[in-house]
Amino acid sequence: MVELDARSWHWLYLLVLGLLLFKTYGVYVPITYVHSAVARGAVCLDGSPPAYHLDKGFGTGINSWLIQLEGGGWCNNVSSCLVRKNTHLGSSKRMVKQIPFSGILNNKHQFNPDFYNWNRVKVRYCDGSSFTGDVAAVNSVTNLHFRGARVWLAVMEDLLAKGMRNAENAVLSGCSAGGLASILHCDSFRALLPMGTKVKCLSDAGYFINTKDVSGGHYIEAFFNQLVATHGSAKNLLPSCTSRMRPSLCFFPQYMAQQIKTPLFIINAAYDSWQIRNILAPGIADPNGYWESCKLDIKNCLPSQIKTMQEFRLQFLVALRRLGKSASRGMFIDSCFAHCQTEMQGLWHMPDSPLLNRSTIAKAVGDWFYDRNPFQKIDCAYPCNPTCHNRVYDPQPKAELHYPQL
Repeated sequence: MVELDARSWHWLYLLVLGLLLFKTYGVYVPITYVHSAVARGAVCLDGSPPAYHLDKGFGTGINSWLIQLEGGGWCNNVSSCLVRKNTHLGSSKRMVKQIPFSGILNNKHQFNPDFYNWNRVKVRYCDGSSFTGDVAAVNSVTNLHFRGARVWLAVMEDLLAKGMRNAENAVLSGCSAGGLASILHCDSFRALLPMGTKVKCLSDAGYFINTKDVSGGHYIEAFFNQLVATHGSAKNLLPSCTSRMRPSLCFFPQYMAQQIKTPLFIINAAYDSWQIRNILAPGIADPNGYWESCKLDIKNCLPSQIKTMQEFRLQFLVALRRLGKSASRGMFIDSCFAHCQTEMQGLWHMPDSPLLNRSTIAKAVGDWFYDRNPFQKIDCAYPCNPTCHNRVYDPQPKAELHYPQL
């Protein structure tokens, strides 16, 4: 029997781990650029073409489509958009040429039982406005293009031409800023598809709430107000909302999601780590860094900070109730310190994934989409759920809200 030294064991471990990760993550999917969109002004912040990744469906899923909108925060003014323009969140020139599909995008039945063989699409996010902006003029000095709404339409039309117009089933989903976009564009997505298509929408970590920060200020409300003005988004928000209130408020789901007619499923952590870090305790509201350690790891939080976060949870649940009690709604609201749970395989569908009512997120969403069982569950308060995978962040230089770590 051959004995392995410590170094050999280490490399064998890495090899096995690599094989397991490859098996779990499934396939790497190449990028597709929508070059034809440029002539129509449907471009990223820097004027480059929009892009997406498509893994084609097979078997019984050949006429089913899942569209996943990428997240990545927003830019709210010229300065922040200029910074963003030189990243993959503002330019398709900066995007990697292929990405792994995992979680809700996985192509293996055991990891994604209800959507594995669908046409699965990851739409890249490069406009900074959750696909809502449309300013015709381009400043010759900055060369910034605020064209998110045009990007949305150009990508959808390209996908329709590639077979989505024949869809029998379709889901519009997204994470973070993409999760907000999946709410904002839910009914327009439904309108693009044939009347007989079964269409539903899914928002992962996109239910951002309008609440005060720890200093008593209204940072996120002011931020969204600047964003909507900069990108010219008002005309692309729900008219049923903008006719009743200031357009920038219609960026918050609590004011407009109830008006969405298409079935909608909300996945969100009640202690959403991005919202805790950037809405409840943004750096500008915490100049002395009292919240810094707590924002890195919920286990570091002092009792007084946990109390503040419990109050945030209650405010989140009040905002969530504005969705109404429609049977077509679904919700999976866990009590984890997390953000974006559908694309991470360990959070979507694995033996140790977070559970509510003994169900993984994948099972809850699948049961809801196929009308096997309704799912509207809200977790008990932290720290009651032992299945949570609470996010731990590395210390970072102070980041502004427009360019968050997701």
